[in-house]
Amino acid sequence: MNYKKIIYLILLLLFFSFCKTQTKTISKIKVGAERTEKYLPLLKNKNVAIVANQTSLVNSTHIVDSLISLGVNMKKIFSPEHGFRGTADAGEYLDNYTDNKTGLPVISLYGKNKKPQKKDLEDIDILIFDIQDVGVRFYTYISSLHYIMEACAENNKKLIILDRPNPNGFYVDGPVLDNAFSSFVGKHPVPLVYGMTIAEYAQMINGENWLNNKTKCEIINILCENYTHEDLYTLPAKPSPNLPNMKAVYLYPSLGLFEGTVISIGRGTDFPFQVFGHPVFKNVSFEFKPHSIPGASKYPKFKDELCYGYDLRNNKGYYKFKTGKINLQYLIDSYDKLAKNEEFFNSFFNNLAGNDILKEQIKSGLSEKEIRKSWQHDLDKFKKIRKKYLLYKDF
Repeated sequence: MNYKKIIYLILLLLFFSFCKTQTKTISKIKVGAERTEKYLPLLKNKNVAIVANQTSLVNSTHIVDSLISLGVNMKKIFSPEHGFRGTADAGEYLDNYTDNKTGLPVISLYGKNKKPQKKDLEDIDILIFDIQDVGVRFYTYISSLHYIMEACAENNKKLIILDRPNPNGFYVDGPVLDNAFSSFVGKHPVPLVYGMTIAEYAQMINGENWLNNKTKCEIINILCENYTHEDLYTLPAKPSPNLPNMKAVYLYPSLGLFEGTVISIGRGTDFPFQVFGHPVFKNVSFEFKPHSIPGASKYPKFKDELCYGYDLRNNKGYYKFKTGKINLQYLIDSYDKLAKNEEFFNSFFNNLAGNDILKEQIKSGLSEKEIRKSWQHDLDKFKKIRKKYLLYKDF
């Protein structure tokens, strides 16, 4: 065998080895809800409540249906933003109601009442939290988790967390929230992308004393099997109406900031969080027209108005969306394109950013590189805190 053939074979082996590490299949990953043998014994002869939505699946069966079929005494359901069946619009306030399929009372935790009341828990022995998160600070399920933990701590109830992979759990990025800007779209001093699963995040809430009066919630974590933060994980169900696919999930940390501006991110189209634009953008070829879509975007920006902008669905290669960092250039370029209009930002932007600095940095003309540099100190501090609470192999 000549020298060239040997080199070729070595390169071929290295190539296949690389491919194997880069294309880990997700079929081996078993989410917490599927590991019934771990948590079913804990529910025997207990009155059980659950925090769940349309993502709370055991394979293709909803966990509530699964638990009822297994003889668990289900008493009630707590539902977060978008509701138990996941059909409510973003920001839409929900009232309590009875679920048609199960006959169980559903208590809304989005609206006036974000935290279970004492009376809601009087007939409950144990709570379950099983919701698919997407790993972005302003995605409100981690705020709901906070209030559930707080209610459990105050009323001496155990909480079982059925963990699920974080589809954006492979990196940490963005400004760390300033506590002065704490709100339901950002309760804790964490970066915009924090790289933790729900179970890990709950550990951090307890460990960093973020609950009211520094109380502690008694948690039983049912972890995912065969998951690491390096793994790709394709969501089996839409986490909310306007995150319809993995492209939207990967782009959400970057495009979500546009919710605090005059720019549309495609709400009211079939491709929300995959495009962005405005009616007066010039010299761009892509156009879209938002419409009212009940259950997703009833009142989208620029309803029935033609918008011009950018289509991010056509990036070369699917994994282009898995970039490992937030793209601020979209925001900076859009601000410049609208001639630095003073009305570009609305009052919601600082809550999403978690500070009042990012807006001023963009208005001052700082580059993405300069803005990123300003995050680094706080990011480094957070990464040390995060490391204490990780339950899976890190990236």
